[in-house]
Amino acid sequence: MPRIDRYILSQLLTLFGFFALVLVSVYWINRAVSLFDDLLGDGQTALVVLEFTALTLPLVISVVLPVAAFAAAAYGTNRMAGESELVAMQAAGLSPWRLARPVLVFGVFVGVMVAVLVHGLVPLARARLADRQAELAQDVTEQFLRPGTFQYPADGITLFIRDIAADGRLLDLFIEDARDPANQTIYTSEEALVVRAETGPVLILLRGMSQDLRQRGDRQTLAVTRFAEFSYDIGALFTGNAQKGRDLRDYGTGRLLNPDAALLAATGADPSDARREAHERIAQPLLSPIAAMIGFATLLIGGYSRFGVWRQILWAILGLIAVQFLTNAAANQAGRDPSLWPVLYVPAVVGAALCCGLLWLAGRPRRPRQRGAPA
Repeated sequence: MPRIDRYILSQLLTLFGFFALVLVSVYWINRAVSLFDDLLGDGQTALVVLEFTALTLPLVISVVLPVAAFAAAAYGTNRMAGESELVAMQAAGLSPWRLARPVLVFGVFVGVMVAVLVHGLVPLARARLADRQAELAQDVTEQFLRPGTFQYPADGITLFIRDIAADGRLLDLFIEDARDPANQTIYTSEEALVVRAETGPVLILLRGMSQDLRQRGDRQTLAVTRFAEFSYDIGALFTGNAQKGRDLRDYGTGRLLNPDAALLAATGADPSDARREAHERIAQPLLSPIAAMIGFATLLIGGYSRFGVWRQILWAILGLIAVQFLTNAAANQAGRDPSLWPVLYVPAVVGAALCCGLLWLAGRPRRPRQRGAPA
């Protein structure tokens, strides 16, 4: 790599490290504060809070890196222009297309980092986070199962356990579910077990009875059913959020491109939804070099002005916003109809065309301004 390319690339990487650190810190602190309030409110320790915030870090980094690449390219170009380095490079015969080569290498480098995150670290972190959330839901549920006292884990729910055996069996259980006044149910059982299922903690009632009191017009009917075994989902009552199976974002890109029956059963999604998620991941790293090139190429347009380059910076920000708007619109469109996954690559194509147009404008020979003839 020529020395001039190494110099520009080193400048961009230094600024990129600074902006990435600042932006990641801001995003991560905001996320950590909300997790801190939620987890400590549930009685969790500081180590659990630290673990959860660390597991959200790969996702935060993958979102922040393209923005940091744009900021580094724009700031670095502005600084080189202010110190007349770009003028010297262009006077030496380097065209905007030639100057853009190290910036493109820088953008591809950031894109590779984003690809490693979205295809590897983010799914692993999300899967681990889902497992830890399920474990905490189980722990919180067990904390509420206390013998000898009436408990009210949710509005309209009354729970009573006479005793808990040494092997974990719940003895003489009583549950009243009056969340719907027109359909109230009372469950009683001699024994019960708490088991962990894919949907969260489940209470298995053994040798019991259910009494359903239903309002039908002006009459009330009572239905009594005896059972040997009955399952009752209590995860949502204690955690406030029932588990609804796995998320597509918890799986690797390879499995999403060729979804198997186990993945579809765990997520409840269609094969087209899985492939749409995979293509969205593939398209995401393509925006990193585009963001860097927009920040560089826009600042090359226009000549010297004593008022600075604030107009070029404004246009660069608007260009990045336009590309991000197209990205969100394409994601929404593909989300409504997964068969339209090719639209996920449209923002990258539009952004590449925008960068080429900006470089073409920057490389055009500028005509000197004509002054009016003297009177």
